[in-house]
Amino acid sequence: MILPTGVASGWLFLLAGLVTVSYVLAFAAQGRFERWALRAFPVGVAAHVAMVLLEIGSLGVGSGQVRLGFGPVLSLTVCLTLAVHAIGGHLTPTLSVRRTLAVAGIGAVLLGLLFPGEARSLGSPWAPVHWLLGVASYALFGAAVLHGVLLDGAERRLRARKGRPGAPSGAPSGVPLLQLERITFRFVQAGFAVLTAAMVLGMVTSAGWRWDHKTVLSLVAWAIFAALLAGRHFRGWRGQQATRWLYAGVLALLLAYVGSRFVLEVLM
Repeated sequence: MILPTGVASGWLFLLAGLVTVSYVLAFAAQGRFERWALRAFPVGVAAHVAMVLLEIGSLGVGSGQVRLGFGPVLSLTVCLTLAVHAIGGHLTPTLSVRRTLAVAGIGAVLLGLLFPGEARSLGSPWAPVHWLLGVASYALFGAAVLHGVLLDGAERRLRARKGRPGAPSGAPSGVPLLQLERITFRFVQAGFAVLTAAMVLGMVTSAGWRWDHKTVLSLVAWAIFAALLAGRHFRGWRGQQATRWLYAGVLALLLAYVGSRFVLEVLM
């Protein structure tokens, strides 16, 4: 556990405070104070982005070095997932999802502060692009999981209400079930494309190919997502059959980097 020190740490803790207050407002405000929550959430996401960039690149670290510890990477992944929701929040149930994401954001901020990781050289000029593509794929798949959970919930409610006249057929936000499913798989397709680009770039630019746990788990995740998209296209996979593959792929992808850094930096 390493708490950041130095000049940049003052700005870091200031941003962390702003993020935390914004997420707390997004969680707690409702009813006649709903407008405060709607304003606080995007402010928190913007401050969260600035905080993570400061964490990764400017904590007194020399030129050409970054901190890619377990905390900042997880914080950036959560932050980008929240950003996706902030941009398209009208597609999801406002209160319940916003509260869940606000709690996740606060937890990510704390982990980023407590486990920033050690400073490391980038190694290759393409390394930042590879890394950003990888984190972007995490965020897109995170958004897919969020919508997948909503999709599963909507389907369960639809089955429970089957046979009842006048029962709604969409998610609590009013989004039709088929539209929610399309949104989910658009995120899957985008995440798969970005993940593929990240892996190809890593293979082409890396000094040597290593069959370590990160490589193996990344390939496993890629294969699961490929099978999911192929199954949906050729076999018409839908509903829980499809979301199970989505959850399995995201779990493998999380274990590939975030999980391994957690073991090295926290458990060991």
